[in-house]
Amino acid sequence: QSCLSRQQLLAAIRQMQQLLKGQETRFSEGLRAVRSRLSTIHASLAKAAPELPAASCPALQAPVDGRKFGTKYLVDHEVHFACDPGFQLLGSSTRMCQANGSWTGQEPRCAEISECSSSPCQNGGTCLEGLNHFKCLCPPQWTGTTCQYQAQTAPPTWSVTDDPAFSRQPRCAQIAQTQQCSCDPGFHMSGTASNGICQDLNECEVYQQEGGPRLCAHACVNIPGSFHCSCPAGYVLLGDGKSCEDIDECSLSQDNCTSGSTCINTGGGFQCVTPQCPPAAGNVSYVKTSPFQCERNPCPMESRSCHQAPKTISFHYLPLPSKLQTPAPLFRMATAAAPGRPGPDSLRFGIAGGNNRGHFVVQRSDRHTGELLLVQSLQGPRTIHVDVDMAEYLDRVFQAKHLSKITLFVSAYEF
Repeated sequence: QSCLSRQQLLAAIRQMQQLLKGQETRFSEGLRAVRSRLSTIHASLAKAAPELPAASCPALQAPVDGRKFGTKYLVDHEVHFACDPGFQLLGSSTRMCQANGSWTGQEPRCAEISECSSSPCQNGGTCLEGLNHFKCLCPPQWTGTTCQYQAQTAPPTWSVTDDPAFSRQPRCAQIAQTQQCSCDPGFHMSGTASNGICQDLNECEVYQQEGGPRLCAHACVNIPGSFHCSCPAGYVLLGDGKSCEDIDECSLSQDNCTSGSTCINTGGGFQCVTPQCPPAAGNVSYVKTSPFQCERNPCPMESRSCHQAPKTISFHYLPLPSKLQTPAPLFRMATAAAPGRPGPDSLRFGIAGGNNRGHFVVQRSDRHTGELLLVQSLQGPRTIHVDVDMAEYLDRVFQAKHLSKITLFVSAYEF
């Protein structure tokens, strides 16, 4: 008697079916709303995503009458500029590629140095510009490099020589009852008007004695009426007749390095080098992976001393001129993460050894690069060793150390 009738049961089932259908409809509408909302958020995020920083900067050209050092135009890389002799740099001597794809600093240019700007010619002389030097055209009654001497007066002692090639007879003419005599360029009148003689002017000693610009980068040789420059062994005289350029014996195959050694060009010569990996010590041993690099063999898991030893040791050789102007950047160390592995989030740089550590400092040039600077000028000839290490850390935990062994060959000359 308490059971539902057939009609009541059918009515209850139909009510349940209607309820489920309504629930299903509302669930589907909710899913569609959520999907639509996610699509909207995704589209707005994609549109607002910041642009990736530029991977490189536009190529830079060397200024006219100057040179450019550096061929990499990637972010955080630097390019340096210098001018040829006789020119001064205007603008930035160093420019760094920024993350936005532009270079720091101003475009450099080389302006010619005016030797006549200080008005060196005296007594009405006219100054003529030359390459790193000047010449004075003097009035008839004056002579000397700056027209500082009266003509037909006794010459300075340094211009007198017993060699007959350095003395000539003057050119004389009778003008209005008066005899007028003159000398060829590079000579000046010695003695009186009646018995004067043209004596060679020693340009080399004049410039040295009067503190003027150097006529020659190395040695000045006086010749009758003029001079010429010479260079030390291992150098060649450039087209300007003044500057000396090092001869690269290595590239010209003029070295005598034996098989197994490598030729390194230096100022005025060359060196034959054969880098060697350090001998095995305890659990630490190395294998040579290239002529200038050694890599540590795998360490036992429990050997802390092995893990603390340098993972790589590289060898570098740098030729330097004597008395190089400081501070001067010499060498850089950087790291890069292997594909698929996180790179270090912190680097530490330091000088690990050498025979003249007081001449150098290490500074960080950016987040992932350290730079070795020469801070005290070096007088050559000499050979100097300095070791620079770089330690990698991840979450303040030591990962690996890399050692760069740098050898500097300092020339005896300033060019």
